[in-house]
Amino acid sequence: MSDANSLLDQSVSQEFCAWATALDANAIPTDVQTALNNALLDFTGLCVAARDLDYVQAMITACSAPGDCTAIGQAEPVDIASAALINGTAAHGEDYDDTFEGTPVHTGAVIMPAVLAAAEKFNLAGQDTLRGIAVGTELMCRMALVAPTGVHRAGFHPTAVIGAIGAAAGVSAALGSTKQEMTDSIGIAGSFASGIIEYLAEGSWTKRLHAGWAAQSGIRAALLGREKFMGPRTVMEGEHGFFFGFSSTTIPNDFTKITDDLGQSWHAATIAFKPYACGTMTQPFIDCAIQLAQQGISPDDITDIICDVGEGTVHRLWEPLSEKRNPSTAYSAKFSVPYCVAVGIVDQAAGLAQFTEERVADQAIRELANRVSYEIDLKNEYPTNYSGHLRATLKDGSVREIEQPHMRGGAHEALPHNELIAKFKANIAFGGSSESTADRLQAFCESMTQADNLKELSSFRLPAS
Repeated sequence: MSDANSLLDQSVSQEFCAWATALDANAIPTDVQTALNNALLDFTGLCVAARDLDYVQAMITACSAPGDCTAIGQAEPVDIASAALINGTAAHGEDYDDTFEGTPVHTGAVIMPAVLAAAEKFNLAGQDTLRGIAVGTELMCRMALVAPTGVHRAGFHPTAVIGAIGAAAGVSAALGSTKQEMTDSIGIAGSFASGIIEYLAEGSWTKRLHAGWAAQSGIRAALLGREKFMGPRTVMEGEHGFFFGFSSTTIPNDFTKITDDLGQSWHAATIAFKPYACGTMTQPFIDCAIQLAQQGISPDDITDIICDVGEGTVHRLWEPLSEKRNPSTAYSAKFSVPYCVAVGIVDQAAGLAQFTEERVADQAIRELANRVSYEIDLKNEYPTNYSGHLRATLKDGSVREIEQPHMRGGAHEALPHNELIAKFKANIAFGGSSESTADRLQAFCESMTQADNLKELSSFRLPAS
């Protein structure tokens, strides 16, 4: 909206907020509730898995303040912003958290810590918490569809910048804010949004904190909006709005993906759960690598491997090629298809154990990764679909070609519930916690929506392992 007359119309955020503030938690479809319950389970397991890792402990030491909220898996209560920041960082830190296939945004690691912290602080009921999680998740997914590759191309991390706005909406909905208050909150969050993707250059840690930063930013925006602090209602579509700032190379002019069919079509129901502990678009290539190994092909049999890829993935997963073939950190390896293909062939796995500094330094894996290269496939469906395709030339001159047509765990092939539970329990064990803790936490996640309040969350302030 750029002229004075358009100010008489409803803005994009006002249309969304009109729906969100009128939403009854009982009207949330069963498949959406199931997806969000699964996301809560996945999120809590990841918080426990990362609780003793160096970057989480650095976050706690540097940024936490005392209070009455829970950093899941940590011993001491913290304030509302610290809980959101720590839990979001822990959940997203290993890149093992849920993702959205329309454009890869990690909704659980942003919306869960923001809404849970607010629910614990303000004694909200489970149904209020569910409403907030549903609203925040849905907005993040819809915003991701507006400019599917634009945010990355502009140099920003979609989870970070979209997440701040989604968290503001989610917390506002949980708190029962009015339409005007939520609209202001979303507008304010546009100025809080941040997160560049330069971590890709050498595997530094900044991406790990993006989800937590977005979560605590959303809380602050929601609380400011509730106090009548004014934010721009044209934050989405305005001449100097969100997409102008964060998708400047491909500024969209169609925002109906945010407002159409609200309450009828739920993108939150299609959240994908990762089978592997690394970047979203690497997952199908790992499936291909494991299939190749299961055919009896060993690293010594392989001359080279060529992967057909979508052009939009190159700057994140393939270049600079020297770094991707020889990751400087374990975190860098999570966003390297050459490493992920190599470790998939050697270990036939890509869990937390495959992304340690020791494993990434393995010379056999590095040597194989240096035989992996790519070609851009102009017919690749990215970003509407994440697929994997590799051609391995063997020393005997034969060629093995393997294709994975979609991401396992996503809309095309949901992760079976027993695999999700197995992942959750493995994450709890990785974090040094007991099977009884896993059972209690699973029960909490499965019954959270029916709780009178979320005080039970405090029982997951766990002593150091």
